[in-house]
Amino acid sequence: MNTLTIVHDFLRRQVKPGAFCIDATAGKGRDTALLCRLAGEQGRVLAFDIQQEAVRQTRALLENEGLRAEVVLDSHADMAQYAAPGTVDCIVFNFGRLPGGDPQIFTTAETSLKAIDAGLHLLRPGGVMALALYYGKENGYTERDAILAHLKTLDDRAYTVLSCDWLNRKNDPPLPIFIWKE
Repeated sequence: MNTLTIVHDFLRRQVKPGAFCIDATAGKGRDTALLCRLAGEQGRVLAFDIQQEAVRQTRALLENEGLRAEVVLDSHADMAQYAAPGTVDCIVFNFGRLPGGDPQIFTTAETSLKAIDAGLHLLRPGGVMALALYYGKENGYTERDAILAHLKTLDDRAYTVLSCDWLNRKNDPPLPIFIWKE
């Protein structure tokens, strides 16, 4: 059991055929592909990444699996330019860096907090957000601490936030976090 399996199980339970989903950090495209399969032919999936290599890898994976999504070379902080408020069923984030990519390129609190807030505005009532928060190593703990502090300030009448922690795992295991919009 790890963060990825927990997040994917959550997505399988939440995303229904016809859903509008956003993969805010496309990376290698695995979450994008899962969202495409879950949303089905009638659904819509948008994926964002700031790295051309991540966009290329995501598009290649989707093509190889016969899946369709709009993959955009842009920051997750700009997602509100691509979707209307209150229309998105599910948003997925993997904060940190691209596995196997340049370790000097990683998400930061500055754009990640903007992206979370934009995503919350885009979610429809009943919509969900799943965050995998990778931290430590090159990107340190600043982003983790800022995101956790920010999520604590969300209005509990509008959002339910569940943050999970691995109490007996070493070496900064990624944190799965789930948000439901009331």
